Order: sequence, then structure tokens, then C-alpha cells
Amino acid sequence: MTQTRSTDVRTDAVPASPRAAGGEPAAAAKPATEAVAAQHRQLLASLPFADGEDFEDARRGFVAALEPGIVHADGRVVWDNDAYAFLVGDAPETVNPSLWRQSSLNAVQGLFEVTPGIYQVRGLDLSNVTFIEGDRGVLVLDPLISAETAAAALSLYRRHRGERPVTGVLYTHSHADHFGGVRGVVAQADVDAGRVPVLAPEGFAEHAISENVYAGTAMARRAGYMYGAALDRGPRGQVGAGLGQTTSTGSFGMIPPTLDVTTTGQEETVDGVRMVFQMAPGSEAPAEMHVYFPQRRALCTAENATHVLHNVLTIRGAQVRDAHAWAGYLTEAIDLFGGELELVFASHHWPTWGRERSVGYLALQRDLYAYLHDQTVRMLNQGLTGAEIAETLALPPALENAWHARGYYGSVSHNVKAVYQRYMGWYDGNPSHLWPHPPEAAARRYVAFMGGADAVVDRARESFDAGDLRWVAEVLNHVVFAQPDHDAARQLLADTYEQLGYGAENGTWRCAYLSGAHELRHGGFGTPVTPVSPDVLAQLTPEQLFDALAVRVDGPRCWHEHVTLDVDLTDVGVRYRLTLRNGVLSHTTAAQTTDADAVVSLPAAALPAVATGAADPAGSAAAGISIAGDPAALGRLMAALDDPDPDFAIVTP
Repeated sequence: MTQTRSTDVRTDAVPASPRAAGGEPAAAAKPATEAVAAQHRQLLASLPFADGEDFEDARRGFVAALEPGIVHADGRVVWDNDAYAFLVGDAPETVNPSLWRQSSLNAVQGLFEVTPGIYQVRGLDLSNVTFIEGDRGVLVLDPLISAETAAAALSLYRRHRGERPVTGVLYTHSHADHFGGVRGVVAQADVDAGRVPVLAPEGFAEHAISENVYAGTAMARRAGYMYGAALDRGPRGQVGAGLGQTTSTGSFGMIPPTLDVTTTGQEETVDGVRMVFQMAPGSEAPAEMHVYFPQRRALCTAENATHVLHNVLTIRGAQVRDAHAWAGYLTEAIDLFGGELELVFASHHWPTWGRERSVGYLALQRDLYAYLHDQTVRMLNQGLTGAEIAETLALPPALENAWHARGYYGSVSHNVKAVYQRYMGWYDGNPSHLWPHPPEAAARRYVAFMGGADAVVDRARESFDAGDLRWVAEVLNHVVFAQPDHDAARQLLADTYEQLGYGAENGTWRCAYLSGAHELRHGGFGTPVTPVSPDVLAQLTPEQLFDALAVRVDGPRCWHEHVTLDVDLTDVGVRYRLTLRNGVLSHTTAAQTTDADAVVSLPAAALPAVATGAADPAGSAAAGISIAGDPAALGRLMAALDDPDPDFAIVTP
């Protein structure tokens, strides 16, 4: 159940379902089995739990906590760090002791002085926000997910450091937990007037937008599993996600950058704060950068060196990251800054102080990603598949025993498969896997071969009692997909997922297993939060917006439909020809020799409202939108679009 080794038992939250007073688990939750408890005892004996250095570092420089540690918005709770007050003492049998340790560290909340002039607020969202003091005010680095949590963090900082104005904003990379709360710390008017520059790595806006729009519905649904959105906070529920405790659920926004960082070695000074940048594209995010502050000898590694093994491919879904490049950027960071830095901090977890400790920490993090990459490639060239490599690869002792290299967020198992996928794709070379039946069809055949659902459940119960939980999950998944209403199979599969969750060292694996158990027992909880906000839609280029529509076309429904539509952006002087034909929506700005079925004229700012169907006739006229030609053409095109399903099934067919 610990997934950092290959053993046999190894953006997006909503308020948790009701729990009993004192954080007691819901009635459906079961105790840990002896197999899980035995695994935990073995782990306690094998890892250096007596090492308390991380606990000292996590509390170093403490100034004050937010009391209570709860943030509200419009009468609802969008962040509740106090829900994790149960994380004290020894781990119960229902939580992997290594994950319990990590979650206890992540739940430490408040304002911290990192070094004179640099402060962090931790424990108010999945990520940290950092405040760098300048001559007149303060620079804000990575303003969390929600405006409400970011505003609460800034208020806590000002309460103890004075009413310093925000004089700059930095986004280290293009993930939502590092920019979504920006409107809680700065006003759009101040950015527009040039009073507050917003710095980000080149390509930030493109990647921040595309990741949240094209496959956003599917990612958000799966993120609900990944962060345990519907789970109670408690020893039998959600205890944390490894990278942080969970995600806030407030107002998500975006203010585009006003200054792009494009090259390693680029220097900028804002409000007297000198910054030297290192580009790291294609590492933990497609657009990412490190920031060195020479006046404080402090290096921010964004999310490329944190106190976890991170994801090469997150289980919510994303593009596979480049572990080789990731390791190379950490080597480069040591070469560039290692001779003089005195501390390393990141946008998650706690800092590392001292030159020797900091460089050693960066080197081990580098070795972690390099080892996973290089050994996976070595073994795939020996003919092993991704799943086989994941069961074979073991980390060297120096990495296995480094707390910051443990698989609390990423895991050796799924990262190895991601490296394999990057080079080899989904197919493992075995022809029997080239054209398999889809899950539901395969499940019916498996269950029939196994002697029927009742027989499979009886045998699975024997395997459950023997602690062979991975096998039970595999065979009972077939039964549930073959006969979704087979109650005994559903309940035993829920029990199995629960025990796998109890055993998982990885926070997101635990959440995914327990979320699967929750949905089998209580029904689907849907998608708690969508990252597609008005701010994000407003930043889509016309091309991105048309591409987002293209992936919603229900091809078979409009095989024989043919629509041409010109979209004339009157304020920018650009005309797009949209063509729906053969179930494909294409777009071009090339000059046309034929007339379109209709011409839609509008200012560029009104395009998202038209594309999403949000513009009513009265509002359209007021927004400067007009249609010439066949008035039904736009409706025919919109009728071809399929609505994404934010509630699609995951653990049932």
C-alpha cells in the first residue's frame, strides 16, 4: 500500500460531507485491517521518524497564526485549516504514518519570517504565498488559488509588518494555485495604470489558460478524487494531499502578466528588490521559472524542489512532464546560485537554511528526478513495460531515506509509468494490448469466465481477508463494471479501496481510493470546482476560443452539416472564417473567395459571451454584436456542440 516502493499492498474542493462532533469519521468508514496495520508497523521501523529537523524548520521564524484558521466568502467556508486539528500525536492505524507526519507538517499555519525582508504565509491554501519587502511596499510571489485566501494572507502579513502597499506581483509558473488569488492582493486598475507590474515566465498566459479550458472538465472531475473533495477531514478520511492539505474554494481569477521573463540570467528590479531569473520550461509546469534574490541570498525554486517527490504526470491528468529537463534545471540552479545562496524556499512547504544544507537538498532533489528518468529509460530499453518497471525500480538508500524525496504527491510507481509514456506512449508492445475491449465490455467477459459475479465476490472476499488488496480491487472492478447493481461487489470494492487508502503514503492516492469508496457507498459527488472562470475566458485568444469549441463538436451528430460563419472582430480589424464540415470545426484568417452563410460582427471582448451562448438578444445589441446573412447559421453551429459532463462516472460504468 505504500506506493513509493513496489510492494503488494501499496481546481477543487467542496465542503466535506457532514461529520460527527470532534471530527469522528462517517459511520460507513471501517477500521484498518491487520494487513494494513502490519505494513504501518514495518514502515515505522524502517524510516527515520526520530529525525525532527523538518518540524523545527516548519516552525522556524513563526510570527503569528490566523485565528481561527478559517476563511469565509459570501457566507460559506472556502478554507478551513482548523479541520486538521486532529493531526497530533502518533498516526492511527487508518493513516500511513509517513503521510501522517507530512500532513502534520503541512498543517502548520501562519506568518513566518523566512529571512529579514522575506515572509511567507503557509497553511492558508494548497500553496504558499511569499512577501518580499521592497523600498516602498511589498512584492507578492504566487498569490494562492482564491482571492479570499490571498487577501487573508496579506491581511495577516500587514497586521504584523504594517500597511505596506503591494508594489509587484510574481507568478513562478502556470498552475492555478500560483495565480488564482491575485485579485485578493492587487486591483486591476493598479496594474493597468502601471503602478504594479506583474512578472511571469514566457508562455505563462497561454499555458495557464489552455490547461484549464481544453480538458478542464475531465481534469476538474478527477481533481475531486485527487484532493478528496467529498471526504470528511479525519483519520478515516482526508488527511492532506502531500503537497499541501487541500485546495481552497473561493473566487478564482487571473490578471495577465505585464512583463515576461524570457531568458536565464535576466535581471529585473522592482521597488528596490533585485531579482535574477532562471528559466525552467517543461519541468513541473510548461512555463516555470526560478527566482534568486541576491540581496537576501535566497533562491525560490517555484515547484521544482519541494519537500515531496512531485508528479511527472499528475493523476488528475495533464501533459507528461520532462523529468530529464527537470533534473537539469536543478543542476543549473546549483551552478548559478549555489556558491552564495543561504536559503532555498518554494511555493509549497517550508524553507531550507544554510548553504551546505540548501545545496545538498537541491542535489538530492535533482538526483531523484534524474534517477527515475534514467533508470526507467534503461529498463525500457531492456524490454520492460511501464508497469513492470514500476514494480522493479527501487530508489537508492540516500533518496529512500530523505523525507523530502518521499512519494507524498507524486509516487515512484506512477512517475515511472509517466516517463515510460513520454518515450513510448500508451502501447507496451504486446499485441494483446493493442485492441482490447473497453472496460464495460471486458468486464462482462471476465466475470463470465470467472464463473459469475457471486463466485468472483466469494473468491475476492478470501483475497481481501488475506490482504491481497490490489488483486481484490482489480477483480471486483470487473464485477462492478459488468453488474453495477451487484451490492455485495460494490460494498466489498468500497471496503477494498478504503483499506488501500489507509495504507497509501501518497496523499493523492489516499484521496483517490477513499473517494472511490465514497462514491460506491453514497453515489457520485460530481465536480466540486471548475477552473474556467470569467477571468480565464476573457484571456483566451480567438484561436484558443475556437479550438475550445472545436473539441466540443459532436462529430457523428453533424457529419452532414455544413456551416460557414465569418466572425468580424470590429475593434481589432481581424476576420475569422469558421467552417463546420464533416464533423470538424476549423478556423482561418486567410482571405476568402466565397461568402459565408452569416457574418457576426462584434468587438473582441464580446467573443467569449457569444461562443458560450451567454449573450441574449438585448445584451448582444448593447455589446455591439450584430449578425448579417442567415440568422440561423450561428444557431446551427452552436447546436453541433456537445456539453461536457462534469459528473461522469469513474468507479462505475
